[in-house]
Amino acid sequence: MRDELLRRLLVSIPQLLLISFITFLFIDLAPGDVLAKYKFDPRISQETVKKLEAKYHFDKPILVQYVHWLGRAVRLDLGYSFSREANVSTVIAERLVNTFTLAIVSIFFTWLIAIPLGIYAAVKQYSWSDRIMSGISYLGMSLPTFFIALLLMFVVYLCKDIPIIGAIPKSGMISPNYDTLSLFGKFIDRAAHMVIPVIVLTITALAGLQRIARGNMLEELRKQYVTTARAKGLPENRVIYGHALRNAINPLITLFGYEFSALLSGAALLEIIINWPGLGSLMLNAVRSQDTFLVMGSLLMGGVMLIAGNFIADILLVIVDPRVRKG
Repeated sequence: MRDELLRRLLVSIPQLLLISFITFLFIDLAPGDVLAKYKFDPRISQETVKKLEAKYHFDKPILVQYVHWLGRAVRLDLGYSFSREANVSTVIAERLVNTFTLAIVSIFFTWLIAIPLGIYAAVKQYSWSDRIMSGISYLGMSLPTFFIALLLMFVVYLCKDIPIIGAIPKSGMISPNYDTLSLFGKFIDRAAHMVIPVIVLTITALAGLQRIARGNMLEELRKQYVTTARAKGLPENRVIYGHALRNAINPLITLFGYEFSALLSGAALLEIIINWPGLGSLMLNAVRSQDTFLVMGSLLMGGVMLIAGNFIADILLVIVDPRVRKG
């Protein structure tokens, strides 16, 4: 199994290289110039602009530019962000922690709620509770992220006189008086600012995961080994949780690896609406300003998150499924 995990990591490297090259090519073909603000700034001489072009090989063909960027990226040098006027590694590191925290918390609540709801809906198939949860799931999958975020912000605004709900911040990551708070106060302040984005991301991810969990459980409950276990007189809870769930959980664990990268794209618009300083909004702003190195660094980090998520999913499969360990 160790060799299989290593093989999957090696296979992901050329995929990441191909995606990065295609992105690099599209950024170069897009209208505009990353050094435009320097070229049209009368305070900066043309000699300085030419030195910047030569330093970062912007005066070379696109393939040469990519090779030089890749050589620096291997040495963990992701280049310079001209829109942020700082090293790309520094800019990404500041935002990555915020996005990663949001991802971990939302994924935790998504799985904590979706799996029990999926199991319950499968066991109570065609009941009123199953129909209600199915309707809510379809509604959650159809509503866009930004709409749910705006709706929650509006609800919080309407309930501003209610002590608990009205105290939930509608935007941002910290309060203006954050630096004056105690350590526990800072923790509470950050947790309060995470309420709306975590609820939004949990709702959008919960709908699909609950439907998949329900479908997998229904498929397992109809199989012969479940009928045999019931015929032997095993308790229903043991049949559901000890036999059916263990087989139904495997496809869900495989989906776990894609949630990190899906969060990067799905949270970009959400981060802009609620003013959350994350990696998604950073990448979107980098694309708009055609900041080549910042876009490539953000994309590379998204690919690393995807690879890490898939690697974690493979390890979890080994832990929960004895057949995988034996294979």
